[in-house]
This record gives sequence, C-alpha cells and structure tokens, in this order.
Amino acid sequence: MFNPVVIAIPFFAATIALEAWWSNRSEKGVYPSKDAWNNILIGFVSVGFGLLFGLFISVIYSASYSVAPFKFPTGAWWSWVILFFVDDLAYYWFHRISHESRLFWNFHVVHHSSEEYNLSVAVRQSWFSGLLHWIFYAPIMLLGFAPWMFVIMHGFNLIYQFWIHTKLIHRLGPLEWILNTPSHHRVHHGVNERYLDRNYAGVLIVWDRLFGSFVNETEEPRYGIIKPINSFNSIWINTHAWVEMWQEMKARDSFQSKIRCLFA
Repeated sequence: MFNPVVIAIPFFAATIALEAWWSNRSEKGVYPSKDAWNNILIGFVSVGFGLLFGLFISVIYSASYSVAPFKFPTGAWWSWVILFFVDDLAYYWFHRISHESRLFWNFHVVHHSSEEYNLSVAVRQSWFSGLLHWIFYAPIMLLGFAPWMFVIMHGFNLIYQFWIHTKLIHRLGPLEWILNTPSHHRVHHGVNERYLDRNYAGVLIVWDRLFGSFVNETEEPRYGIIKPINSFNSIWINTHAWVEMWQEMKARDSFQSKIRCLFA
C-alpha cells in the first residue's frame, strides 16, 4: 500500500542536511551532530517497526471497514475533504491523550526527550507506538473510509508536521490562526510551565483553539522532558519510561493505585 511517509524519506534527509548546514553556517554548533544522528537512527528503526506492525494493523483496519454501514465513495472529492478533517481531529485526540495518559505517553515521550529542536527531532519516533495507536484510527474505517484512503491522508498529515520542527521560521502572519506552525509546535515541545501539554494540533491549530489547549509562543521554549533522560542510547530512549512506570507500579500497594499509575 502506498505510504507517503516512506516515499518522503529522501526529502526528510535532504532538508535535515540543509537545515544543519544553514544552522551551523549561521551560528556554529547549534545543530549538535550526536543528537541529530541519534534521532535519524531512531527514525529509521521506527520505520522498520512501523512496517512490521502494519501487517496486523492493516487486518484491523480492513475488518473495521468491512462492517462499516456506509462506505464513502473513494472517487468523490468531497470524501477526501471530509477525511482530511476527520483524520486531523482524530490525530488531535490521539496526541492529546498521548500526553494525558501514561500508557500512551510511554510511547510518545521518545519524540519529546531530545533537548534540541530541529527537523531531525521530527523523525525521532517511538519504535513501538504501532502496538496501540491504531485504537484512535480504526473508528475512521468504521465511519466508511477505505483503509488505503486513510493511509494516504494520514501520511500527508504526518509529512506536514515534519517541517514545523524548526527554529528557523518564526511567524507566518494570519496563517497562525488556522494552521499548526513552527511557532505553535515549539510551544508544544517546550517544558516551560505555561507551555506544558499545549498545542496538540496536526495540521489545523483550530482544534486547540476550540478545545482550550492553545497557548501562543511568548517566551523562548526550553526543550526536552521534565525529567531529562541524559542518554543517547536508542534502546533506553525507547524503553526508559516503561521501566520507570513498572518500578512505580511495583512500589504501590493497591491494585487500584497500580491501574491509575498505568492509565492516569
């Protein structure tokens, strides 16, 4: 099945290299190579795991589509317009819950654990998120959108989000009211107190404005996570949150408390 994200890998590589060259040309050392190469390694491995998990996810999506009471016509332009909004809204809630529930944060923390902010951070993705992220998207097939339509639309949604991981673009005027921009997404990656758990948008920032999670960029963000990982070990970056959660769960007495530790 055509996946725009996989096809876009050469574009990602070229623009990361260009941003690194420009950044270090303008101000030497602002693009730490060790962090960037680690991000790229994590990204390549995540693609491999994504293809592996895609085998069983495609079965789930196909089964969901097969029982949908209504099927959107795949050749109608309006089907694609509706799918764009449905997919972007689903991404908003997937992203928001990935910050509000520890179970899902254990996957997403990989993306946030870099203390840098550049295009290479965009490809720093969890190796194992495919285990559960389909929960948020299978309902799209139940609504009647063909799985291949979703894969294409969601792929372009993720490609859009690549370019907003940069410090080189400041503000985009009136577009800041509608679209997720580098400014809005810098806020999302910031650990400044007022920036925590804000700006979850994929393409449209209007979801954050609508659901009360929007904050404007008013001070320079500090990047990373509240408890810095201080490691370039790719395996540890992908597993440390699970280890920490397991240790905390073992230390708790009641079953109810353990469950809260997992889901809250």
